Amino acid sequence: MEQNQERGPLGNLKPKTAFKAGLFSGIAIMFVVGFFILLGIMLNDKDKNNSNDNNNNNAPIVADDQGNAAPIQLQAVDKNKDWIRGDKDAKVSIVEFSDIDCPFCARFHDTMNQVMEKYDGKINWVYKHFPLTSLHPDAFKKAEASECVGELGGNDKFWEYLDKLFADDETATELGDIASSIGIDKGKFQDCLDSGKYTSKVQNHSSQAQAAGGKGTPYSIIVAGDQKIPINGALPISSIEATLGPLLK
Repeated sequence: MEQNQERGPLGNLKPKTAFKAGLFSGIAIMFVVGFFILLGIMLNDKDKNNSNDNNNNNAPIVADDQGNAAPIQLQAVDKNKDWIRGDKDAKVSIVEFSDIDCPFCARFHDTMNQVMEKYDGKINWVYKHFPLTSLHPDAFKKAEASECVGELGGNDKFWEYLDKLFADDETATELGDIASSIGIDKGKFQDCLDSGKYTSKVQNHSSQAQAAGGKGTPYSIIVAGDQKIPINGALPISSIEATLGPLLK
């Protein structure tokens, strides 16, 4: 009995059985070791990610096509060049990328007008173009038309024209008549529109929207200092208010 104990737990087994038992034991040990190695790698990566997050506390993120987090790339608001409704020096801006022929954009346009009325003097609204021409073939031309009105009539006329385009389902052939109805010279408007001088600007706005994480319209970003908070879709006013409240304290 003492001899059997010295031979170990496999000593009493047949050679073939002992070989199998040893093989399985070896595999089990390798599995356990591999598990702990993999666990260590995962914990190390997690620590690195936590460190990166801590170093970028103010970096807003959106998801890219693969679902990975990516910072919002948004050009700074230009008080002299962008179309801005409200106080240009307001603490908070809402930058909207929109399609004039998008029905959800029309709904959100009404919502934003309500937001501007409620937070008068506290926020401003920056409008940029994001026409989805595959869905709305006239949207690009309407975006160019609004730029021509802005050139000829200034910021206030731009917004007045934009309000009319969102309120009425007009065709591209009626753009000159709408411009004329708000006091814009129809001939000068048509010359501007026919020149295509704002094609590149509309395209640039669309590129900005995609760089900022926009996948559809409307797509907006609340900008408050270093914070950039995306708004996907035509959210109701209650959702906008819930986000704005803490930013305006």
